[in-house]
Amino acid sequence: MRRYWIAPAIVAAALAAVTIDSEAGFRAWLRLRQDLRAAEARIAALRGEIAALEEQAEALRGDPLAIESAIREDLHLARPGETVVILLSDTTPRIP
Repeated sequence: MRRYWIAPAIVAAALAAVTIDSEAGFRAWLRLRQDLRAAEARIAALRGEIAALEEQAEALRGDPLAIESAIREDLHLARPGETVVILLSDTTPRIP
C-alpha cells in the first residue's frame, strides 16, 4: 500500500523540473513561441517589401523615363543644368 505515492511523486518531480528548467521546459516553449511570432512578423514585412519591389520593377519595365530617373537617383547624377538635392529623411527642418 505504500507504493501508491511513488507515481504521483514522480509526476510532481517531472512537472517541477519542466517548470524550473529554462533550457528544456515551459520557459523554453514560451521563448520559442515568442521567437516564432517575431519570425512570422518579419516574414510578413519582407513579403510586403517584395510586393513593393515587384511593383517598382513592373513600372520600370515599360517606362524608359522611369528607368532613367531611377538610375539617376541611385547614382546621384544630373543632366546638364540640373542640380541634385539630397534630403536626409531622419532630419527635420529647424527654424531658428
